[in-house]
Amino acid sequence: MTAYWILLLLTALIAYLFGSLRSVVIASNFVFHRSLLRLGKGNVWLSNFRRIYGLGGFIRLGLVELVKDLLPILIGGWLLSIKGHALPGRAFAGFCVVLGGLYPLFYGFKGGHAVLPMVIAAFSVDTSLGIAVGVTAAAGTWFSKYESLGAIIGALILIAASILVVDDRAAGEVCIVTGCLVLFKHIPAFLRLLTGREQKFSLEEDISYKFDEKF
Repeated sequence: MTAYWILLLLTALIAYLFGSLRSVVIASNFVFHRSLLRLGKGNVWLSNFRRIYGLGGFIRLGLVELVKDLLPILIGGWLLSIKGHALPGRAFAGFCVVLGGLYPLFYGFKGGHAVLPMVIAAFSVDTSLGIAVGVTAAAGTWFSKYESLGAIIGALILIAASILVVDDRAAGEVCIVTGCLVLFKHIPAFLRLLTGREQKFSLEEDISYKFDEKF
């Protein structure tokens, strides 16, 4: 039993620390070799990144996020497989990665929506679960233009689909807790949605940079 708890703690530590890392910072140092944080915040950052790096840049940034989130999940599955619980191990590691994304240690416990870590965690447990969460979260975000609403919808689907799809009880329960964690984090965003104060995301190009030139 002691060995099992040590493996759980080790998995939690590794996954949470990986989840606390920001993909943008990692990509700035090892992929783009330029501080992406200087591109701005929110929609300004999105439009500026799109203008400079295009679709290829988004793909590279997505791959950084994928590796950052998937690696600790695989490690957690491998560690818990020692005790014959590989699937619950991946689910638990996924929960810790999402926890790190929502409450990152290195950034004052102020994180983002953690949609991608949630989708990757779902895929690591069951492919159909990951597809369901990913498609609904993406559709909710795209059609509503609210990232927070996409996260909320994805979390609700994660909870519901975990009950219907995941056969392993322990892994399913961890996935449900993961979805509840995301919902809890988004309570303030949900209240802003109800009052019309939540900011929408936009893919419209920011042309303000053109006015920086001297004529």
